[in-house]
Amino acid sequence: MTQQEKEYKAAIEAILFAHGEPISAEKIAEALEIRRSTVYILLDQLKKEYEKADRGLCILPLGDKWQMATKTSVQEPVKRVLDNRRNTPLSQAALEVLAIIAYNQPVSRGFIEQVRGVDSSSTLAKLMEKGLVEEAGRMDLPGRPISFRTTEVFLRTFGLVTLEQLPPLHGEHGEEKVIQLEMVAAEKQ
Repeated sequence: MTQQEKEYKAAIEAILFAHGEPISAEKIAEALEIRRSTVYILLDQLKKEYEKADRGLCILPLGDKWQMATKTSVQEPVKRVLDNRRNTPLSQAALEVLAIIAYNQPVSRGFIEQVRGVDSSSTLAKLMEKGLVEEAGRMDLPGRPISFRTTEVFLRTFGLVTLEQLPPLHGEHGEEKVIQLEMVAAEKQ
């Protein structure tokens, strides 16, 4: 490996650490003024290095973005140090709303409430506060309601790289998808 490649790899590592949120290889390439294909190669090398090393961090691919994160093996002490308000277990209502959004996104609050049969505004607000759900713009429907979708935090929380990894749907009314999402959530807590 050349000195320049080592410097690029160090810069990518620093960018991932400093950025904190998932970032695209394209943005990294722009910042370093190098090809995106080179960034992908260097990201893959970094990911493998972190997997082998006795480190508490890992490099996660999240769809078309990348993020530095805590390894599962050391997450408990990190959780104890950090403010746990955002890490409280999800309620049944929150899991239902999250499943509706994850499998049908983008969706309006009205759609969520129609499926659940109850007001879901406070549950939706809590999911947004936790960073699991975000606004996805306005829908092309009467009244132009706000639509919602899941976030990279959702993917990371449930150990997914893409939404295609969600468990398959079964059942007519969606009960199965909520149960399956609950099982995934239980495994991650």
